[in-house]
Amino acid sequence: MSLLDLAPVIPVVVVEDVESAVPMARALVAGGLPVIEVTLRTPAAREAIARIAAEVPEATVGAGTVRTSDDIAAAVSAGAGFLVSPGTTLALVEALDSSGVPYLPGAGTVSEIMALAERGVKELKFFPAEAAGGVPYLKSLYGPLPDVRFCPTGGIRAETTPAYLALPNVGCVGGSWLTPADALAAGDWDRVEKLAAEAAALR
Repeated sequence: MSLLDLAPVIPVVVVEDVESAVPMARALVAGGLPVIEVTLRTPAAREAIARIAAEVPEATVGAGTVRTSDDIAAAVSAGAGFLVSPGTTLALVEALDSSGVPYLPGAGTVSEIMALAERGVKELKFFPAEAAGGVPYLKSLYGPLPDVRFCPTGGIRAETTPAYLALPNVGCVGGSWLTPADALAAGDWDRVEKLAAEAAALR
């Protein structure tokens, strides 16, 4: 099954403290969101992916903010089940192709989307979604590019998610509101689970 069809929202998570990774993942899964993107923005990210992969088997954990072949190698060796990039260069997409795991390459313009589609890559991350045109932009892409599907990410909130999910070329969205920094710092897993459950109900 496509990554885009596993859940309506993919939590985009920044892990500062590796000890929070497993309880956070369990709370997200309990709320109904089994696909988790851990961004490679902190020193704890790789170990967080490894722990989630090992200790929360019901979760599909992936790595986000993948920018280089070194990022890919580190993420895959840690146990990442998928990869997400903010944008896509030729060298990066070739490395993603060789990674052996599913990936969502980032794109923000029609030319970038067409270049990836020419390579047979037709499931993409649309980033930065709100800044790049949001719902109207994606809606306008459906006519000329009906065979390309997206996971828009960047600036999306719970209240704007339904408008994205209503588009025929959107499979899911990526969101950072599900794991607020203060909730992670406080270990407020009930709050994380509640936010996940609300997002899971947006199908």
